[in-house]
Amino acid sequence: MTTEEDLPRYEAVTQGMKISVTPAFLEDESKPASNRYVWAYTVEIENDSDTVWTLRLRHWDIIDSLGRRQTVDGEGVVGQTPRLEPGESFRYSSGAPLAAPSGMMSGTYTFVSDSDEKLLARVPAFSLDSPYDRARPS
Repeated sequence: MTTEEDLPRYEAVTQGMKISVTPAFLEDESKPASNRYVWAYTVEIENDSDTVWTLRLRHWDIIDSLGRRQTVDGEGVVGQTPRLEPGESFRYSSGAPLAAPSGMMSGTYTFVSDSDEKLLARVPAFSLDSPYDRARPS
């Protein structure tokens, strides 16, 4: 059985805002014969700055192994706009379905401080890998 410790973890830090992502392929929810591949990903946001930040917006760039691109924009994450005091963290999980056996995701979170400063924090690019992705000849 795969545990979270066995999964790859991707990290990026922007002005003290550390964002870590751990993706996992969901075999039970995927249907390769129907070109449906599903991943879960867990994001941890840690505020290592001296400022109180509230996550307001998310932006995702998603590309599958066939070169198809998607962009997803929205307010907050999983229906929330978490407010992070210095030293606090927030963790959530979400999912990503693709019509190809692998892909990549990256993005940004827009945070706003109490004094209306904005911080565009980078979400690291992370790989969506499945056992159905055939190796390409080099």
